[in-house]
Amino acid sequence: MKTSRVSLAASAPELYRIVASLERKSSEHIAAAGIALGFSHLLRLRASQLNGCAFCLRMHAHEALAAGEPQARLNVLPAWRETGYYTEKERAALALIEAVTLIADGQVPDPIYDQAARLLSPEEISAVEWLGVVINIWNRIAIPSRTEVGPDTESGVGLGPAEA
Repeated sequence: MKTSRVSLAASAPELYRIVASLERKSSEHIAAAGIALGFSHLLRLRASQLNGCAFCLRMHAHEALAAGEPQARLNVLPAWRETGYYTEKERAALALIEAVTLIADGQVPDPIYDQAARLLSPEEISAVEWLGVVINIWNRIAIPSRTEVGPDTESGVGLGPAEA
């Protein structure tokens, strides 16, 4: 028999609301930096792929498509380095989001940051890093809580953790 998990959202709603507020502020920061909404969901999707967060994978794939990202860019996202689907700036942002997500692996290595600094503005770097911080928080809320994802939970597609 599976042990029932504590829902972090239900057990500490005030903390959950603070994370939701941080999500809103991060999204505003992304928009102010001029990063396209669809691509911002691809960045969230990539971090969630690395973390294995099924809830966030489903949600951000849905939201990226709804924001106009082509299906082909979602299809090749795990192998983005090997495709021609992403611009140089997007590649720098993807490398940076991966480094922030895998922080224990080189603590955002200098070559990755140097590439980002060459191709992205300070505002874009800040926005991508904050987005990385926030999506990693959401992944770390959904995964240990074992937020349900499956055909019987499809009505929740597109609902963020703050809205679910």
